[in-house]
Amino acid sequence: MTDYSKTINLLESPFPMRGNLSKREPAWLKSWYEQKRYQKLRDKTKGRPKFILHDGPPYANGDIHIGHAVNKILKDIIIRSKTQAGFDAPYVPGWDCHGLPIEVMVEKLHGKDMPKARFRELCREYAAEQIARQKKDFIRLGVLGDWDNPYLTMDFQTEADTVRTLGEIYKAGYLYRGAKPVQFCLDCGSSLAEAEVEYKDKVSPAIDVAYLFKDNAALAKAFGVNSIDGEAFAVIWTTTPWTLPASQAISAGAEVAYQLIATDKGHLVLAKDLAEDALKRYGLSDGMTVVAETTGAHLENLHLHHPFIERNILMLNGGHVTTDAGTGLVHTAPAHGLEDYTVCNQYGIGLYNPINSEGRYINEVPRVAGLTVWEANPVIIEWLQENNRLLCNTKLEHSYAHCWRHKTPLIYRATGQWFIGMDKPGADGKTLRGNAMKAVDDTEFFPSWGRARLQAMIEGRPDWVVSRQRYWGTPMTFFVHKESGEPHPDSAELLERVAQRIEKKGIEAWFSLDKSELLSAEDCENYDKLTDTMDVWFDSGSTHFSVLKQREELTWPADLYLEGSDQHRGWFQSSMLTGCAAMGRAPYKQLLTHGFVVDQNGRKMSKSIGNVVAPQEVYNEFGADILRLWAASTDYSGELAISKEILKRVTESYRRIRNTLSFLFANLSDFNPLEHTVPQDQMVELDRYALILARQLQERVAGDYYPRYAFHFAVKDIVSFCSEDLGAFYLDILKDRLYTTQADSHARRSAQTALYHITRSLVLLIAPVLCFTGEEAWDIIGGGEEDSVLFHTWHEFPPINEKAEAEIVKKWAAVREVREAVTAAIEPLRTDKTIGSSLQAEVDIHAPEALAGYLKALGEELRFALLVSQAKVHKADELSVTAQASNGKKCERCWHYTDDVGSAAGHTTVCKRCADNVDGKGEARYYA
Repeated sequence: MTDYSKTINLLESPFPMRGNLSKREPAWLKSWYEQKRYQKLRDKTKGRPKFILHDGPPYANGDIHIGHAVNKILKDIIIRSKTQAGFDAPYVPGWDCHGLPIEVMVEKLHGKDMPKARFRELCREYAAEQIARQKKDFIRLGVLGDWDNPYLTMDFQTEADTVRTLGEIYKAGYLYRGAKPVQFCLDCGSSLAEAEVEYKDKVSPAIDVAYLFKDNAALAKAFGVNSIDGEAFAVIWTTTPWTLPASQAISAGAEVAYQLIATDKGHLVLAKDLAEDALKRYGLSDGMTVVAETTGAHLENLHLHHPFIERNILMLNGGHVTTDAGTGLVHTAPAHGLEDYTVCNQYGIGLYNPINSEGRYINEVPRVAGLTVWEANPVIIEWLQENNRLLCNTKLEHSYAHCWRHKTPLIYRATGQWFIGMDKPGADGKTLRGNAMKAVDDTEFFPSWGRARLQAMIEGRPDWVVSRQRYWGTPMTFFVHKESGEPHPDSAELLERVAQRIEKKGIEAWFSLDKSELLSAEDCENYDKLTDTMDVWFDSGSTHFSVLKQREELTWPADLYLEGSDQHRGWFQSSMLTGCAAMGRAPYKQLLTHGFVVDQNGRKMSKSIGNVVAPQEVYNEFGADILRLWAASTDYSGELAISKEILKRVTESYRRIRNTLSFLFANLSDFNPLEHTVPQDQMVELDRYALILARQLQERVAGDYYPRYAFHFAVKDIVSFCSEDLGAFYLDILKDRLYTTQADSHARRSAQTALYHITRSLVLLIAPVLCFTGEEAWDIIGGGEEDSVLFHTWHEFPPINEKAEAEIVKKWAAVREVREAVTAAIEPLRTDKTIGSSLQAEVDIHAPEALAGYLKALGEELRFALLVSQAKVHKADELSVTAQASNGKKCERCWHYTDDVGSAAGHTTVCKRCADNVDGKGEARYYA
């Protein structure tokens, strides 16, 4: 008796169903490194068009977190997809190495009392240790790059080129020294960049303070009244009592309406729109009288007394004054606010800053000398009470600027700093703000809302404070005149000579430099060597010059910068400003922004909440490919939610892809494309349709989604193709032909030809996202272990006539529509156990003429397409299907139910078709 199981083409898959990724990925990484995959890729892509994604450098402190992983994975997907699209896409990873956090860590580990040169040496060592830890994790994620030769902002060459960038900006005319109020952290002891400031709630004292007018006659004239008897006051409202010792003026809005109001505490000047609420605060609503009304323009240049210091206070008109809250009059201290500084400049009022770098009052300020600004608040409030100048004292919870490192409140404090001017005309007569706004217009944004965000920040940003009073950083390598503070007239030449020294010895070449080595004896007498360092955002923001311009394999400008949404005020902006100032344009053509990672409930990652998902935990449990698939399948334009439950759902999508590949490889085990390929025009029609579907998927994913970085659409379509187009349709139909026809028959080789093209295309499409799985699969279908999926571009499908393709698509779309109706008709029979498999059913299909024509064209093969044992087609006005259990016998070999089971000689348990496939010439297939 024949053992028919041995006549079925059931082959073992060389691609296991279980990925076992967490255990196998490290071994793959090791072999790729040993094979020098990245270096070989550079050789193979040499001469292609360049695509440069410049890496925004993570800070070299602490292990990587899930946000780092998202960032690097997205970059890697882009690099890989661009490589497979035919570009030469080198990737040079980088690290940001200077700055305060490293200083703080070194102080914790080694203390503060040591020579500064030794301190910088320890900072360099610490940064190197952190880089090694982070690099190991980035590599584990499958991120491909020049890891043996990354860029570091602390590399001697990079430090030198950062100095050169500053020199270019100096020559362009945008750099200047000035004393302006800047955000100052008392814990850092230094000014902060915009990107180093975060906002959170703070409770502050909110006080209303009365300033006594000096000349009632002048005030009466301003309000158009004959006289004012008794004392008259301008009332201000502030949440920073500590700034009052620096108060120089009061600002009014020129167009704002003000009232002169007689009260039990004298005449008060208040904005009309705010007067009612203010008087309620003071308990003066009863018995008050509005004497007169005027605009702020008439109050300009009136004089007042400071509320507790012997000082003249001038009334100004300022465009920053609003009637949103307070009194409509703003106490103005140019040392402690940018708007205050600007308006005082317009009136020729100089800076007075009574706060030192430790946040304490200098000795000349009575009562609060030596106190911190926070200690001084209650003392000043008490002082006001004693002088009868305090009208109200309450508490206010409001959003306030804090240091992003220390999480402590900042102050605005005027200090001598170096600035890059936003509105200062450069050597070419253009302003940096103007150049930057044009650069925003010239940049392509992903997602598009990034444009408005960056544009608003450029429009409103103040001059860039680029100097810092720190030790671990790239130095401001200027010699400045001892009296004027102006840079040496030969600064451009001197900067280059210093840069050449830094190339050899690093930043220590400047700090240890004796100025007599570069300056004449006379200049040594007249010039000081600056000790300030550069803002670390200048370091990273100028890497387009120090890296892209200097490395042979890279080009300037970059095609793409990709970072988190916070970098509109950070690296995106600092890069644009240094690029526009030094080179006349942004150093990138495109900006891609991704959101922050949150838990499944939308909450930020927090150790205290216990919802932190570490990338190390994910790749150790699930494998890095699962983390990569999660990152790719999530819409990064908003927040990216992650949890164990979400990762398990992602794992299901991965299994769908992997199981599909396992099936495809199993059925290609005996297929040699050089010997067995069937020409496209001779293939079974269903196979031609499957090729069309696969090519259309590739066109969407490789031709649309990857180029516009829409990875979640790519993943969705790939998974849908595996589950719907292949699993639920094509492969479902194909199993009969693959398993039951003769191994070397045209029918089977046609199917395998289609599977071969589909598999190659699918592996190439998943490879940018599932880099480990893609390489594992390519080992089977490609050129072996020394080959790589990255050495190949997108798959080339056999061409098909457009007219023929259109007809095939139309025909098989109709068949799929009928399949759905057939499945619906069969389901009740399966539910009530009348039948088990759909092959046990026979169907009658009633369909409109055109649809019926498509179905009849398949002839006897219609039943294979519908997965039933018999199908009859009848013309009707609309589509309907009736189903019933077959009266035929079940074929032991193919499981179809037919009347001819046992009719072939010597084959009592199989149908005639199977008998012919076992002993005869085999069956022919044309359609399904």
